[in-house]
Amino acid sequence: MKPIRQVVFALGSNLGDPLSNLQGAVSSLRDTPDVIVVDVSSVYETEAVGGPEGNPPFLNAVVLAETTLDETTLLERAQAIEDAYDRVRTEKWGPRTLDVDLVVVGSTVVERPDLTLPHPRAHERAFVLVPWAEIEPAGEIPGHGNITDLLEQLDASGVRRRDDLSLED
Repeated sequence: MKPIRQVVFALGSNLGDPLSNLQGAVSSLRDTPDVIVVDVSSVYETEAVGGPEGNPPFLNAVVLAETTLDETTLLERAQAIEDAYDRVRTEKWGPRTLDVDLVVVGSTVVERPDLTLPHPRAHERAFVLVPWAEIEPAGEIPGHGNITDLLEQLDASGVRRRDDLSLED
């Protein structure tokens, strides 16, 4: 038997219909064999980090799941979901229809050309940590520590919860 591991996905969108794109990602993750969606955060709005001037604000959310899938399969699934929403990868930190980032897979630490786990910048990104802390305040990023402690070191003032928007989990 393969071990069941917790996986955290960070979702983001700022092109097309961002809320619909996020909902599509949640539904696609839920429909993935051997992935059980445990919780979905509220929707948050954040200004774009980096990228071109005039990059529209993002809608962000975090999905907490359990799986027996390995990290390569999870990465391939995340990229397939992005591709289904016409994700274009031409500009680093540019606008996008959908971003599905694999943040952590259990306590796995990987450094390969195609994948780094935990996500190399998740511990520095309030738009990942704020929604994650909402649904799992005791969450950990291997090698970096508790997400609530990490969040205390960041300026999260630009991460605004959108109570007028919600995702069906």
